[in-house]
Amino acid sequence: MWTIPNQITLFRIILIPVFIIVFYLPISWNHFGAFAVFWLASISDALDGYLARKLNQSSAFGAFIDPVADKLMVAAALIMIAADFQVWYIAVPAMIMIAREIFISALREFMSSKGKRDLVAVSTLGKYKTATQMLGIMGLIWQPTYDIPLILFNFPHEILMFAAYGFYFVATILTVVTMLMYFKAAWPELKS
Repeated sequence: MWTIPNQITLFRIILIPVFIIVFYLPISWNHFGAFAVFWLASISDALDGYLARKLNQSSAFGAFIDPVADKLMVAAALIMIAADFQVWYIAVPAMIMIAREIFISALREFMSSKGKRDLVAVSTLGKYKTATQMLGIMGLIWQPTYDIPLILFNFPHEILMFAAYGFYFVATILTVVTMLMYFKAAWPELKS
């Protein structure tokens, strides 16, 4: 149970309160610090899956706790950015993304009870959704301004914010599309 991948996943769960605390610290670089913590959590997500396969340390506990850690971190981030921006065009997509995660989790649990979880396994489009979602969330957490990292690279912050909004809205569209795909795949079991 205490394999290296599972320890990395548990570390990601521990990062959630760290992420929230850093975001609300009364310091000038709180947004960048929270972005860095979220980025570390995102990297650890890729790392634990890679190590589980590479070291042949896949486990039932890992298969359970990994998506839980992902959903907790993403839900915390979405709630925080919705509260921080306080505009409908950030809050509504956040609600859609959180609702989709709850819906898909319940759908996968139902399909598992029928022995047909493979019908709603993560698709390639689902992976694109996750990638765009993470990039959008990271940009909206950071809200890049002319702080130290950008001054060093002489990079205009407007471009990064435009990209963050773009990824966020693409992720919202993919969220709805993938939810409908999984629902369609499960529909024969749901109506029986």
